Amino acid sequence: MKLQTLSPKQRDFLLNSNARINIAYGSVRSGKTLVSLLRWLYIVATAPEGSGLLMIGKTERTLRRNILDLIAELVEPNDYKLNSGMGECYIYGKKIYLVGANDERAENKIRGITLYAAYLDEATLCPESFFRMLLSRLSTENAILLATTNPDSPAHYIKKAFIDRAGDLNLKSWHFTLDDNKTLPEQYVKEISKEYTGLWYQRYILGNFVMAEGAIYPDYQRAVIAESDMPTQFETYIVTCDYGTTNPFVYLLVGRVNGVWYVIKEFYYDSSKSGIRVNTQQSAELGKFLGNILPASVEVDPSEPGFIEQLRRDYPAMDDRAIIGHAINAVLIGIQNTAQMMYQGKLKISDACTNTLKEMAGYTWDPKATEKGEDVPVKVNDHAMDCLRYAVNRITWDY
Repeated sequence: MKLQTLSPKQRDFLLNSNARINIAYGSVRSGKTLVSLLRWLYIVATAPEGSGLLMIGKTERTLRRNILDLIAELVEPNDYKLNSGMGECYIYGKKIYLVGANDERAENKIRGITLYAAYLDEATLCPESFFRMLLSRLSTENAILLATTNPDSPAHYIKKAFIDRAGDLNLKSWHFTLDDNKTLPEQYVKEISKEYTGLWYQRYILGNFVMAEGAIYPDYQRAVIAESDMPTQFETYIVTCDYGTTNPFVYLLVGRVNGVWYVIKEFYYDSSKSGIRVNTQQSAELGKFLGNILPASVEVDPSEPGFIEQLRRDYPAMDDRAIIGHAINAVLIGIQNTAQMMYQGKLKISDACTNTLKEMAGYTWDPKATEKGEDVPVKVNDHAMDCLRYAVNRITWDY
């Protein structure tokens, strides 16, 4: 990219991100990642020999996908080398350590290190303990941090303890919107602006830190389809399971045809009304539920490894051809992707799934968690919602 194609906001970040802490936040596809990497490449190129350099993502996998693959496009082939198994890469001959910071234990990965510069992707997903440890490791003269992120709650520590205190700290922040990326086609901007609604529109299109309030899926009715209008043939199937003994036990069958995923039917057993069942009984229900259908995967509540083993014992033929294992329990991204798929018409729910739709209508954000800066659903009557999220997580990660 040539310098003259940068927007005024991008140029300002590139030329003036010289504080100790520099945070670019805002909407998706707003150009903040690209310009922050241009700035990072300059920092790496001019860093004194032997300087401690670090790049951080939620995981090393997401760091590679979101950031390192783009760096490989920005520099000459000889100027970039990734040592996948070593947790390091080389840019312009400088060693850079790579770290994933996906939970509170991640701070142990950087204890004792002395840093000159660090690059942090998805800052609001970084645990506060890690972020504060990171700042303590940036201890050399003229040490610098570049961080990018999409917005979160206004009570999030990144906003409350850092961005809002810019006047007290050696910190600069930049609020990016879609208008700050001059390379985006006008039609794309129109379409992506339609694809996010409610909370996600405020955060990912307008780039604002706003609270999660009220219904999680306010427009869910647009995804409901009459059972009589459901397709009769599907290209592939997924089964998801939310395990419950004293709470409801749920199976959902989800199928794909022509790029659209359908929640075809549900099994919903409430032990408080019908009595507790043991694992062998609930496992037997899966066979009845599926009939002759062989799913591509069976996604099971990750907190119940014992039930996964029960299914593998009871359905060895299925386990040979399908994947019976832990569901991907990424809550916030799963909710976001579910809402987006429904809005785009890529996820439909049969009106025969009465318990799923009943839960969806009452699925809300937890106001107590919101006050703490956390986006968490109320953990009441959410068993089918967990099941649906497991399916969407598999769809959006692997399909």
